[in-house]
Amino acid sequence: MKITFTGPESSGKTSISKAIAEHFEAQWFPEHAREYLLNRDGKYEFHHIEQIALNQDMIRQAEEKRGMKIYDTENTVLYIWSTFKYQKCAESVKSLMENQRFSHYFLCSPEGIPWEEDPLRENPNQREELFDLYLAELKRQKVDFTILEGDFEARKEKAIEIIEEISLSQGGFCV
Repeated sequence: MKITFTGPESSGKTSISKAIAEHFEAQWFPEHAREYLLNRDGKYEFHHIEQIALNQDMIRQAEEKRGMKIYDTENTVLYIWSTFKYQKCAESVKSLMENQRFSHYFLCSPEGIPWEEDPLRENPNQREELFDLYLAELKRQKVDFTILEGDFEARKEKAIEIIEEISLSQGGFCV
């Protein structure tokens, strides 16, 4: 089973994905963009988004193990980031997004989550606009997703409930 968390900046993706991975004792995959940008002192250009996507895909494929996997972000994040900031997206990023397969997506709403200042974050006043882009894109992709809203505990309870339902319908937590 592969579960991913997506959504705008500072909407709780990392915190909730870590908590869910710990709850289910699942393999957790951090957001690759953060490490990449920290190594570049936060500086990047259009072509770096493609490099982040390719690196992320390669690292995750190499490290995946059997069992449940929890991902802090996926390629929809890179697609929306690129199109929002540069009004274009590399074909490889689009292809990676179109071909990724997850059992379920959790779309993290910024509502109820205060903006956390971070030198790598760029859009404190556009989180709702970005959320709407994520929502439209997930609908366009026709993937299974749940919107997570409310405080951290409400989000965690909802995610656990959904994952348990999916697990039961699939006969357990195996891949």
